[in-house]
Amino acid sequence: MCSIFGITGKKIPVSELKACFDRTVSRGPDMSRFEEIPCGYLGFHRLAIMGLDERGMQPFHMDEDAVVCNGELYGFRPLRDRLMAKYELQSQSDCEILLPLYREYGVEMFKTLDAEFALILWDGRAEKLIAARDPIGIRPLYWGRTEDGEWAFASEPKNLMGLCSRILPFPPGCYFMDGEFHRYADPAYVGYFTMKTEEEVCAKLRRLLMDGVEKRLDADAPIGFLLSGGLDSSLVCAIARKKLKEPIRTFAIGMDRDAIDLKYARMVADYIGSRHSEVIISEKDVLEALPTVVELLGTWDITTIRASIGMYLVCKWIHENTDVRVLLTGEISDELFGYKYTDFAPSAAAFQEEAEKRIRELHVYDVLRADRCISVNSLEARVPFGDLKFVRYAMSVDPELKMNRHNMGKYLIRKAFAEDHILPDEILWRQKAAFSDAVGHSMVNDLKALAERTYTGEEFARKAAAYDYCPPFTKESLLYREIFERYYPGQAAMIPDYWMPNKTWPGCDVDDPSARVLSNYGASGV
Repeated sequence: MCSIFGITGKKIPVSELKACFDRTVSRGPDMSRFEEIPCGYLGFHRLAIMGLDERGMQPFHMDEDAVVCNGELYGFRPLRDRLMAKYELQSQSDCEILLPLYREYGVEMFKTLDAEFALILWDGRAEKLIAARDPIGIRPLYWGRTEDGEWAFASEPKNLMGLCSRILPFPPGCYFMDGEFHRYADPAYVGYFTMKTEEEVCAKLRRLLMDGVEKRLDADAPIGFLLSGGLDSSLVCAIARKKLKEPIRTFAIGMDRDAIDLKYARMVADYIGSRHSEVIISEKDVLEALPTVVELLGTWDITTIRASIGMYLVCKWIHENTDVRVLLTGEISDELFGYKYTDFAPSAAAFQEEAEKRIRELHVYDVLRADRCISVNSLEARVPFGDLKFVRYAMSVDPELKMNRHNMGKYLIRKAFAEDHILPDEILWRQKAAFSDAVGHSMVNDLKALAERTYTGEEFARKAAAYDYCPPFTKESLLYREIFERYYPGQAAMIPDYWMPNKTWPGCDVDDPSARVLSNYGASGV
């Protein structure tokens, strides 16, 4: 991951702007640059992944244009070769091709990119500042306005604290120009369903996911894999092992008492022959990490915080003990193919509507979690299930096929790889367990116990009532909200709501986001 920053206007002292930008130097510790442009300033903290020498440092310039981009442009090499016939390119960085592409296509280029990106671009000829974000929002970007009405953009909200009174996430699939946001893509929208047979759908899902993993193996820096032992991360690891034809590095984390997934992660690692590392954590580790995790996330959401503690700690260990710079993860499968609670969807139409909602909100929940936990440890996240071709096809599949008709969640993706035998059947057909639970049921219990010790019933009622926006509804949620407000006072609207099962569905009107409270959890936690 890298960190980017852009602001219009020059009334705020450069020293103050740079101090705000340097709050996220851990995203890009290799090299930093802060430059004046005609309308304001651009900043870039670099984590070198592609084109590792100094020629890959940003901002990139072409004549009077400039750009900073936190992104990966997949399949860029053939495109770069074609552009070289007309433009002089200096580095092996994928992001250097952005200015030539913009010169060729203007803002229409955003529709053509097969990429995870957030960028800020100065068009010197038109004298316009343009910002844009990938369709899913895998790469972070936030915006706000200064007291003078100037526009400011940055990779994280902490960069804008003190500069902007109101900070909001930049909408995915949009670009900003002339003071307005313009939508160029919405991968959640489906014009018509792909009415194929189950066998045809599974075959295409298999091919697209394998392509999505393969393109994310291209890096000039060492790659590793987060392996929880669940279906999604296990598939990513197994496909990568098959494509690379050599051992990969895998990492798993669990509590010292009751880690559910460590044994399954070890089973996968043994099966695919990976170089496997286990990180064991204690109650003390969890509780000490909590304030740090809330601060790095910039959220008060219960699910996101719970699931982030294990991810943050395993990434911290990787950063401190290995040379790995890139991590492939298993996020976004659940939003496409269903959670435990979507088993209760009253109809296929309701299932699809929920999937659309979850895809459009990914950037403030699971994707936010993966980005912050990984980037704060100077690593880059890559998300194969977030491949645009894969997402668009999965969303277009007839939701009748995605409903849980087989007493097995995410049946289609399991069946798609059933004949490959790249995973043991015990893993491929294992019931889902939520990551925060699978790190160890005791982890969530420890967090709840801390909240119980922190507030009496009277204190909880009084303090929770002080919040008008998304008021806390449990002692645990109040604890998180108070920590959040310590770091981001008045910015709660960055998150739209609590991530919870759809309470309007039978069986889903629960007061805890964990799948453990659902009647169909069953064997998921063993």
